[in-house]
Amino acid sequence: MDNKVRLKRDIILVLSMVIIAAAAFLIINYAVKKDGRYAVIKVDGQVVKTLDLNREETTIEVNGYQGGVNRIVIKDGKVSMTEADCPDELCVKTGKISRTGETIVCLCGIGARRWGNRW
Repeated sequence: MDNKVRLKRDIILVLSMVIIAAAAFLIINYAVKKDGRYAVIKVDGQVVKTLDLNREETTIEVNGYQGGVNRIVIKDGKVSMTEADCPDELCVKTGKISRTGETIVCLCGIGARRWGNRW
């Protein structure tokens, strides 16, 4: 009987932790993170361009690793890297970012980050 009581308490404890973790995830992703207004393009840590995302569609080509070109597209308030010269193209596979603080990082040194309304 003692083992059954202990097992019930363990199950309740685990379920409580899962519910708290799920609630924290939802709050952070849907209440705290807001749509950003600016995109900051950096190469090797240096800001190359800052763009207002509420403007019309824009395509930017950034010189990348060993003379290659990376293409960054801003459309419908979202940022994506559509072409990269790095071999694995993880930055392209990241997809579109649309919330403050989200980042696309190219391992060859180019990055785009979404920022909110304030600098």
